[in-house]
Amino acid sequence: MPLVDFSPSSGLRKRAISAGAWNVGALVTSQAIRLGGNLIMARLLMPEMFGIMMIAITVSLVLHLLSDVGLRQNIIQSARGDDPVFLNTIWTVQIVRGFILFASTLLLAALAWYAQTLDLWSPDSAYAAPELPLVLVVTGFSAIIVGFQSTKIDLAVRAFQQKKVVLAEFASQAVGLLVMLVVGYFTRSIWSLVIAGLVQSLVNTVLGHIWFEGPSNRLQWERSALDELVGFGRWILLSSVVGVLAMYGDRVWFGGSMTTTELGVYSIAVLILGAVQLGLQRIIGAVALPAFSEAARTNDTARLHALYYRLKLMFDLACLFLCGLFLTGSPLLIHVLYDQRYAEAGNMLAILSLSFFTMRYMLANQVWIALGHTKYQAMDNIIRVVSLWVLLPLLLALGGVKWAIWGAALYTFPTLFLVFYVNYRLGMFNLKRELVVLPMLAVGALCGELLTALANWL
Repeated sequence: MPLVDFSPSSGLRKRAISAGAWNVGALVTSQAIRLGGNLIMARLLMPEMFGIMMIAITVSLVLHLLSDVGLRQNIIQSARGDDPVFLNTIWTVQIVRGFILFASTLLLAALAWYAQTLDLWSPDSAYAAPELPLVLVVTGFSAIIVGFQSTKIDLAVRAFQQKKVVLAEFASQAVGLLVMLVVGYFTRSIWSLVIAGLVQSLVNTVLGHIWFEGPSNRLQWERSALDELVGFGRWILLSSVVGVLAMYGDRVWFGGSMTTTELGVYSIAVLILGAVQLGLQRIIGAVALPAFSEAARTNDTARLHALYYRLKLMFDLACLFLCGLFLTGSPLLIHVLYDQRYAEAGNMLAILSLSFFTMRYMLANQVWIALGHTKYQAMDNIIRVVSLWVLLPLLLALGGVKWAIWGAALYTFPTLFLVFYVNYRLGMFNLKRELVVLPMLAVGALCGELLTALANWL
């Protein structure tokens, strides 16, 4: 008789590996499409258009995060995560939130236009771009579209059924890219970027309703579901409010300190770094949180710790290698991919890559959420926002934008004190494990140096 392990641990492991494999495949494909589209658009559009678009996307993301109460995380984590009444209540809240976000965007667009009429910004500032108010309005409409996204997608993530999630995102991204290239080719305008974003959101929302399995959503309002949502989401909301100021504070400051061209160049560095980091976050979010949550629901502490250490080793090695690789190889990467107008993005990317060092501790945040300790995530983000909003204005005053970019790269380091303290209390801190992975940073830096030397030699 063949020896087959039917234990819950084995089943969880197989589903986690399958989910991770699909997300790795999606990551490679998605980022290849995204980078390819950006390379083409960088030749069709002027750098300042990317700067304006960076502000619009930042406003949209900021508003989303300022109102984030963990709706999706709640579906994955909650024991009622597959209850249709619970899901419909969350869907209803999600729709209301979408309309509120769009109304908020309209208000910000009106304020941006009024500030321009009063000449409150320097003429060279990115905030003074005349296209900005209308771009904000149109981009903000995506909040309504996303608000109607089906909870079937979240159920698929909860059950480690990543195949359809990945294919739906791939299809929506491909359609958005096609629209962007066609409109960009004929108009050479920023509207190619704006319209493509709306189309991508619309396609993904439609596919969520018609292609995924699960109970169809309808408007519903249950008090107990709302109470659970409030109880789970209050710390996530606080975390998001302060976290958004930390995540996007650099763009807020640089929007008033850089010209649209400089901000456009900076956006290229942020795009590349963000593409890699988003991919890593997607993998962790799709694999770690569902796995940790399932172990936490069964009160299996030993299993939870084993999962954490196994995933942490792989994530540490990946982040440290990327940190070293980008630190030494970023100028070469920008030189190969972009023309001379974007050359300074290489130096910016090298500095910003230091954020990989602390990014590897985001895995601890997933454990905290799975255990219901969302207050620690809020505390983590409070430290981040205080650090960033002290460092950036100070460095801008002392050395201008070049110094401030270092602040954008290093502001997360003070959070390590909290991570080590909380993990120690939870029995998940091991100094030996923290030290043994550090040589991978040197390995990555050496690879970057070797690639640069080889390119210069050729």
